[in-house]
Amino acid sequence: MSRRLQHLILFVLLSLVLTACNRVGLAYRNLDVIIPWTLNGYLEMNREQKSWFNERLKEHLSWHCSTQLPGYLDWLDRLQLMVQRNQVSDAALQERTREAKQAIAQTARAITPSAIELLRGLDDRQVAEMKAAFAKDLRERQEQYVKPPLEQQIRERGERMDKRLTAWLGPLSPDQERRVADWSASLGDQNRQWIANRANWQAHFSTALERRQDSDFGARIERLLVDRESLWTPAYREAYASTEQAARSLLVDLMAQSSASQREHLRGKLQNVRSEFAALKCMKATRPE
Repeated sequence: MSRRLQHLILFVLLSLVLTACNRVGLAYRNLDVIIPWTLNGYLEMNREQKSWFNERLKEHLSWHCSTQLPGYLDWLDRLQLMVQRNQVSDAALQERTREAKQAIAQTARAITPSAIELLRGLDDRQVAEMKAAFAKDLRERQEQYVKPPLEQQIRERGERMDKRLTAWLGPLSPDQERRVADWSASLGDQNRQWIANRANWQAHFSTALERRQDSDFGARIERLLVDRESLWTPAYREAYASTEQAARSLLVDLMAQSSASQREHLRGKLQNVRSEFAALKCMKATRPE
């Protein structure tokens, strides 16, 4: 959960938000398993909670589709224009990132009251199970991302990025592959900082749940879901700034090295995303005939 508001840059953002789904409409229709506040994989809801959740989810999806998605289409248009004009710069990426973070924060604020209501009603068993699931999550991520030798971490991080980029640009050139490898090496042991910050966020969340009947519970959950950066560890705060800068630099360089066919491939992918969002039934209902 603690990485949901990260990596909001160009096609990297899209590939992560859509969880590698080939069909945008499918991802959106199954938003109940990818939006942060469902705590999917961490919480087993009882029948009453599921019924309440499903009804509330419909309301949030309707609100999101009618009020937020139109802005996403405009955002995608700006991305496409950047690519079409071959003007992918650090300044432009910073602006697109700022816009994306703002949009996600707006959605987080909208769903927070429902999250508070759901979490306040958990029983002790559910809270204990969630804490156990958090612990398991950390063990698995440490095993996968921290325990391997640093050289392996760097190689695998580069491979993951290469795979994401290839999906949006098509096959990378040797120069682009070397640039990705250099990017991954420059991050060093960033995996360790990420996991430590994740553990810190989960600890704050677990503490809040233990005191879910306190008068300040709502404010604490709102901070955890909307203002996550205020809870970042100092080390991660510093690492994140460097990581975000490194990601922008990577994308600027890759686009500068890109071929006409790669840019056309990317424009096509972005247009497909836009078209599938625009074709959603809920979007059609908001547009005049």
